[in-house]
Amino acid sequence: MRAGRAFGRLWAAYAVSTLGTWLAFDAFALTAVLVLHAGPAAVSALAAVGPAVGALLAVPLGPWMEFRHKRPVMVAMDVVRCAALLSVPAAFALGGLGLTQLMVVSVVVAAADITFNAASGAFLKSLVPPGELLAANGRFEATSWLATVLGPPLGGVATGLFGPVTTIAADAVSYLLSALGIRAIGGREPHPARTDKAAPGAGGLLEGWRHILTSPALRPLFLNTVLFNGLLMAASPPLAVLMLRDLGFAPWQYGLAFAVPCLGGLAGSRLARPLAARHGSHRVLRAAGTLRACWPIGLVLVRPGVPGLLTVMAVELGLITCCAVFNPVLATHRLEQTPPDRVARTLSAWSVTGKAVTAGTTALWGVLAGLTGPRTAIAAAGALLLVTPVLLPRREREAPVTAPPSPASARP
Repeated sequence: MRAGRAFGRLWAAYAVSTLGTWLAFDAFALTAVLVLHAGPAAVSALAAVGPAVGALLAVPLGPWMEFRHKRPVMVAMDVVRCAALLSVPAAFALGGLGLTQLMVVSVVVAAADITFNAASGAFLKSLVPPGELLAANGRFEATSWLATVLGPPLGGVATGLFGPVTTIAADAVSYLLSALGIRAIGGREPHPARTDKAAPGAGGLLEGWRHILTSPALRPLFLNTVLFNGLLMAASPPLAVLMLRDLGFAPWQYGLAFAVPCLGGLAGSRLARPLAARHGSHRVLRAAGTLRACWPIGLVLVRPGVPGLLTVMAVELGLITCCAVFNPVLATHRLEQTPPDRVARTLSAWSVTGKAVTAGTTALWGVLAGLTGPRTAIAAAGALLLVTPVLLPRREREAPVTAPPSPASARP
């Protein structure tokens, strides 16, 4: 890849923060269940409040960062996430940790996640030549799945030995290391030129939503991914309660059940580029997007013991492999179809909507799990996921990017 050392440092920063995140896989849910003895409704509420309020707080940040240097924004968001997460082990050590603090921290982290991801997407487009975007996104995807293979088992062992708060502290340190790595990229980042008037707050973010919803290439993918991710994540808290409380799996077993299948993520991310080159992005997105929706319904069959672990692993293997093919092709297609002066607002609008929908479905599924039980809630989410392929684009439509390039698209 011709982006060279600058991309290498960005990739390294991504790798360390991603490993920290997966080391702390479901750490808030585990802390709520094992330390605070929360039930399914409370765990689902914890998972819902962070994305919902975090998305609201992130609304004005997309327009604000569009015409600013992206690296300082990324560094600042890493530092914010580090400080917020460190407050959890500090409160635990002082005996004052509660569900409310976990919710507040999840809100701050969610808002920082949205802001960081939007800034990093815009920075990546300015850093990497257009023909290498899919390769770059494929490397990020492969790194994410490798971290997922290693992180949850190690986090599960750490949780079993020291408690879930330990992995939250490790996640905080990973964000600090990421900030240092991004800061070390160096080079001069051109100041983005303002080619339109971006209103503050939601008014400015409307340009991102407008671009998505008026684009024949992006609109169906946006609707599909937002609904798919919302339903998939909504089933996660009921599944955690089912496995950890009702079926008696140990934390390390829970982590192992989701880590081993991530080897499929490594395979899928490596296949994404050659599949897109051979069959085209549209066919790959449609095929992988359809296949990934067929797997989650199988989680309703999970039982105690080894058969239950094998069931979860088989379902997750199929799901993750399909997602690993889909995700980098989608990320590349989205950047290719977005003018340089709208990337931050478009990615922010996409993330804000995704977080809000995920929060709503998670809260709703928490109520459903409390009324009917975790297994019924998992089955309902799986059944609805089978419908999501209907939203995928049926025909290939390439919407040309007509906006003039800005200095933000120049390599630093």
